[in-house]
Amino acid sequence: MGTLIKKRSDELGIGINRLSNFLKCTEEEIKSMYKAESIDSHLLLRWSKILEYDFFRIYSQHLILHAPATGNTVDHSPAKKTKNALPQFRKNIYSKELIDYMLELVETGRKTKIEIIEQYKIPKTTLYKWIAKYRKISN
Repeated sequence: MGTLIKKRSDELGIGINRLSNFLKCTEEEIKSMYKAESIDSHLLLRWSKILEYDFFRIYSQHLILHAPATGNTVDHSPAKKTKNALPQFRKNIYSKELIDYMLELVETGRKTKIEIIEQYKIPKTTLYKWIAKYRKISN
């Protein structure tokens, strides 16, 4: 994560003094964060704000690929109605990069449609809609 943060701060040309003031830490702490594999969520939120980039999406895209939401197994009968304390997300949000990656796997023949559906738990209808919508036009 630190190397990605460093790349983004270099892209934007934000000086270490400004970063230090915004993050309320020393120059040495910033350099240490640039080397860190992971960063506290509060700090990551502050980095996301100053660098105008959603670093949390890196984690959420990883979860979509490697640990997709399971089918809804909650019993919705009135007798068993319980309220969840955490927010419930209605569907996965697939980024354009993820869609392009999946389509590239199919187009290059590295994976079949069935392999993508099974390995990444992408619904069959979703994958076929992507193919129809984003298929590269080849003449």
